[in-house]
Amino acid sequence: MNIQKSQQGFTLIELMIVVAIIGILASIALPAYQDYMIRARVTEGLSLASGGKALVAENVASNLVVDGNSCNGFNTGIAGNVSSNTCSSGVITVIMNDKAANAQIRLTPDYTAGSPIAWLCSTGTDVKYVPSECRNANP
Repeated sequence: MNIQKSQQGFTLIELMIVVAIIGILASIALPAYQDYMIRARVTEGLSLASGGKALVAENVASNLVVDGNSCNGFNTGIAGNVSSNTCSSGVITVIMNDKAANAQIRLTPDYTAGSPIAWLCSTGTDVKYVPSECRNANP
């Protein structure tokens, strides 16, 4: 009796096709992931500045003007990927480190008496790395 064994497994060509497909997908996914990680790090800087926004708003509400005293009590502390966090005449500037593409975010208060402060966000950084609230308002 002649029993023929059927082949099991994949051929070399099938395995090569799968490896090629995985390579193509990885070449697309890795740069997108790196951009995503930079955006997350830049957002960290904007989160750090949010405390300063509240402080400046409180000082402006007390003095009814944006001036040199608007930054009184501002915490210039840095954390994580932030290399500089400053405030001058109400304008908050956050500069990130190289892991966050050295991004710079500037938050400028726009104050009209009797209205809440509107914050204008600007950046000199490639807009693909900054949060959406800063993408449309770059001077």
